[in-house]
Amino acid sequence: MSSHINNVGIMGELHGTTILAVRRDGLTALGGDGQVTNGSTVLKGSAVKIRRMKEGNVLAGFAGSVADALTLFDRFESRLTEFNNMRRAAVELAKDWRTDRYLRRLEAMLIVADRDNLLLLSGSGEVIEPDDDCLAVGSGGNFALASARTLLRHTKMDAKQIVKEGLKVAAELCVYTNDSISVETLGK
Repeated sequence: MSSHINNVGIMGELHGTTILAVRRDGLTALGGDGQVTNGSTVLKGSAVKIRRMKEGNVLAGFAGSVADALTLFDRFESRLTEFNNMRRAAVELAKDWRTDRYLRRLEAMLIVADRDNLLLLSGSGEVIEPDDDCLAVGSGGNFALASARTLLRHTKMDAKQIVKEGLKVAAELCVYTNDSISVETLGK
């Protein structure tokens, strides 16, 4: 997986999705597009890459290989059950991901969110909390992130509206992102 971190947005070889998280005024929203690609071929246009966990109190979204992401979702959920704390579960998963020979080969990234935290988890052991209240991953992540930051600064839109609009902009610019958008929220 040859991706690089650029100001908490992810660009690289993770073709086929864009995930965006925004927190504003007590509302946390996490959304993603529905496109799944294999090379330059669209395999599916309506996939859902967002999951609710911990009785609906934690949201998780992925970019990258679907099978790898589902494995990571399961591992993260088991860590959530074990520690009952999203931040601790994220750190423990990142440790496992970095040190476990099998997990190290997984090619996906996760954004996890609860009412108070937004975190990016990657296979090189990072658990990154953004400086602001938005975070994005995937091939259209930087487009969505730039849109979300602009909307946070210059509008009164709520978090869910910002996520939808940010993902729409990414869909207009990134060939690996479509406008079949799903959004989940926590709070208000």
